[in-house]
Amino acid sequence: MVNFYKIARPFLFSFEAEKAHNLSIRALRNGLLPRVDNAIDPVLETRVLGLQFPNPIGLAAGYDKNAEVLSGLSGLGFGFLEAGSVTPKPQPGNPRPRIFRLTQDEAVINRLGFNNKGLEVAARNFDKRPSSLIVGANLGANKDSTDRIADYVTGMEKLAPRASYVTVNISSPNTPGLRALQGRGELEELLGRIGEKRSSMIDNGASFFPILLKIAPDLTDTDKADIAAAVLDHNIDGLIISNTTITRPGSLQDSQRGETGGLSGQPLKNISLGVLKEMYRAVHGKLPIIGVGGIQNAEDAYMRIRAGASLLQLYTAMVYKGPYVAAEIAKGLAQLLRDDKFETIEAAVGVDTPL
Repeated sequence: MVNFYKIARPFLFSFEAEKAHNLSIRALRNGLLPRVDNAIDPVLETRVLGLQFPNPIGLAAGYDKNAEVLSGLSGLGFGFLEAGSVTPKPQPGNPRPRIFRLTQDEAVINRLGFNNKGLEVAARNFDKRPSSLIVGANLGANKDSTDRIADYVTGMEKLAPRASYVTVNISSPNTPGLRALQGRGELEELLGRIGEKRSSMIDNGASFFPILLKIAPDLTDTDKADIAAAVLDHNIDGLIISNTTITRPGSLQDSQRGETGGLSGQPLKNISLGVLKEMYRAVHGKLPIIGVGGIQNAEDAYMRIRAGASLLQLYTAMVYKGPYVAAEIAKGLAQLLRDDKFETIEAAVGVDTPL
């Protein structure tokens, strides 16, 4: 299957990036990709957030924005999926072109701007998701919203009963002003209102659901300390580290490196890894962390776990390594764990980041 993608990649790369993405969505919708099992090795089974994962390799938000192809994605070897970002109202996002492959750097720059079909469409699609699959709902706010915190509350109320967990995404660089919600005052209000709504939902008969916060890699030390304190104070269940970066490392070679937007892929790897270690220490290892950003092989995945991640996500790796990269990484990760005599993933979490 890896060799198949080496043959198919030049064809896909001949299309503009967003067109190629839409072709892949169509292929998944029509069941054109052979299915593989996600129960790859018993050593990879792990319980996090009260959920039992067959393996820790997940698909990051951004690929399946409307939860349209969850069934197709479930056959690519992922241990879990995250759909979105979903905003209350449909919105077209930013003008095209808005996705740029930095092929020389194995990276992508996107400035999509939360393009999606809105909560009603996402809710219908979540209702059809495979029952055995762990699927998170990534929540966003509309660009023209007058109360962005209310958008997250509305999204949670609609999708939490239909999802395995919800992610509050305040770290996209492509909605003006959104990252300001990572500041202490705004974050306290956001998490307070989110927590109140969850309590109200549970009081009215809803089942408990985990809430995760997805943060940017471009944070000051004060930002990191404030976020750590706020998530612990408000009983947030986990962190996703990290979203794309607005920085441009000097190592970038591709001619499109100056495009505006969030940078993902290999140049993000060390940046995201560093923030993961800092936040693992800042929350004293008390919260599970999903590590994401520049993970494209088993060694990357293992390093992220040893740094403090309990689960992992990828997206850009699919662009460069193909649709079955999660299964390949999982197989290699299992071998690395066994080589180092770890009997579980939990035993390896954070061993390289002393508290």
